[in-house]
Amino acid sequence: MNSILIALILFIVIVIANELGMRLGQYHETQSNSDIKSQTTAIQGGILGLLALILGFTFNMSLQRFDNRAAAEVAEANAIGTALLRTSLLPDPYNVQEEGFINEYINLRLAENKTDLTQKKLRATYHKKVQHLQQQIWDTAINAADEAPNPVKTGYFVQAVNDMIDAQGYRTDQLERHVPPAIFYLLFVIFIATGALIGYATGLGKRTSRTPALVLSFLISLLVFIIVDLDRPRRGIIQVKQDSMENLIDG
Repeated sequence: MNSILIALILFIVIVIANELGMRLGQYHETQSNSDIKSQTTAIQGGILGLLALILGFTFNMSLQRFDNRAAAEVAEANAIGTALLRTSLLPDPYNVQEEGFINEYINLRLAENKTDLTQKKLRATYHKKVQHLQQQIWDTAINAADEAPNPVKTGYFVQAVNDMIDAQGYRTDQLERHVPPAIFYLLFVIFIATGALIGYATGLGKRTSRTPALVLSFLISLLVFIIVDLDRPRRGIIQVKQDSMENLIDG
């Protein structure tokens, strides 16, 4: 589901919960006294503190995963760039073959990394092509090493190819790491309960105002949008840039 749609639905649900809580508070207003109102206010403050704690924890988790994905993009680009430079260490015609394979590999990885995660069939196709091309690069490197067994030249290139393949695997693994869904469900339940409790506490007062609750609901929904969007590397507005990989083509 789109990140904006998730935040919008959550905002609407919180507003509804707030309105229901306010009407319930207004219904009990005549039956309450100062002790009940102070207890409600204390509980409301405790829940808001819990909400802030979980929000901070979840935001930090999603931001850390985003940073890891960005670092993995740079690491893979560096590994590919090193392998591309070391093609010059290979004897003819392997150096030309490997240079062509790696340039094709860069374009393929860029296309795969720009594909939305919801396009599973297309991503599976790209993944198979990447694996096939990796095997071609590796087989050619082994053939070059067999023909010219020089640890300083062909050996360095084989090591660079190995690092390049490892970097691709690490980056793919980082893309699959998300904030656990259970944490999001817990957040949503606390958000809705907080909206209802704020409405109830407001309804217990002699005068009520919906503006503060609406502002709080909007800010909560905005934070949820940022957290969800950070957790979706190829589906949201906030995405990891491919600058390092694109520079390999420009270079």
